[in-house]
Amino acid sequence: MKFILPILIIITLIGAVSCSKTNKKSNVLPQNALELLAGESGKTWKIAYRYNNGTRMNMSGCFLSYRITYYPDMTMKDNNGEYKDCGSSLSGNWKITKNKVENSYIKITSDQLPEIMKVDKNYKFLKILKLTKDTLRLQFRHKQFSSKSTFIDTYVPIGL
Repeated sequence: MKFILPILIIITLIGAVSCSKTNKKSNVLPQNALELLAGESGKTWKIAYRYNNGTRMNMSGCFLSYRITYYPDMTMKDNNGEYKDCGSSLSGNWKITKNKVENSYIKITSDQLPEIMKVDKNYKFLKILKLTKDTLRLQFRHKQFSSKSTFIDTYVPIGL
């Protein structure tokens, strides 16, 4: 009888630990993900807000004017170069891809990426956290200043 309480506590702890181990769920994209992202003839998105390592950033200057357009022919472009001191415009190709655990990514490929994003390769993966007709949320790593940061950008479409 005196062993019942310790045994129940051990069983409860084992149950709690085993139940707390959750598989990282992948973000299942809707069947019409390509259309949601690119529309029928191109869809332009603007940044609504950005988080840098969990802290919401103030949006001003180039952030407020930034637009990115994804086209159904799997090309993309942004408008940075149209504004003073906002850097070069990026153009390239895109596709939706998945990793081993089925997380979805937009893979952007462009020979401009090494210079613009300070990366060694001509491609960049942007993890899709959410994709609906009116929201695109992407997560990516980027070296800003002297350390790598994790950004989460939330976009909304313009012109709908």
